[in-house]
Amino acid sequence: MHALTEAAVRRCLVNCSRSEAAALTLPRNFAELDWPAMDLLGWRDPKAELRGYLVHEQDGRPVGLALRAAETRMSARRSAMCLLCHTVQSADGISLFTARRAGEPGRHGNTVGTYICADLRCAGRVRAVPPSAQHLPEELQQLAVVEQRAALVTRLARFTADVLRERAPETTMVR
Repeated sequence: MHALTEAAVRRCLVNCSRSEAAALTLPRNFAELDWPAMDLLGWRDPKAELRGYLVHEQDGRPVGLALRAAETRMSARRSAMCLLCHTVQSADGISLFTARRAGEPGRHGNTVGTYICADLRCAGRVRAVPPSAQHLPEELQQLAVVEQRAALVTRLARFTADVLRERAPETTMVR
């Protein structure tokens, strides 16, 4: 990702009002972020516990989504999978997030939702070698990480297209 200023993050949010964007609290470590190494910036608003944000690049420009977490949590005795990064973890680490649709549909209360890591740190999770590849040579482990990152970007583009109610970008097979 290209480095973004605080103002650019607020401007790129596609599904909230200017006043809502102005009220968001950026992550504490915003000034130290390693932007070139990131595929996605996700964080929960420390001043509004049910609010979360995802910022990523799509077609060379930043796109941000404002999210709202469900008020209830799933049981810690079950497992669940994040539908963005495909990480399986204790179900209380996954939350249903809804995003108001952009434009007129969103002003009428239309939303879309999906299950995402409750801390919105999917980008860090896809950079870890998956357990199924840990026994492989290092170059194949790195290929698994590359594939995970590409899959996250594809799934995020689809979710963003759903919020924007656009057609999702075509995907390509990673070989």
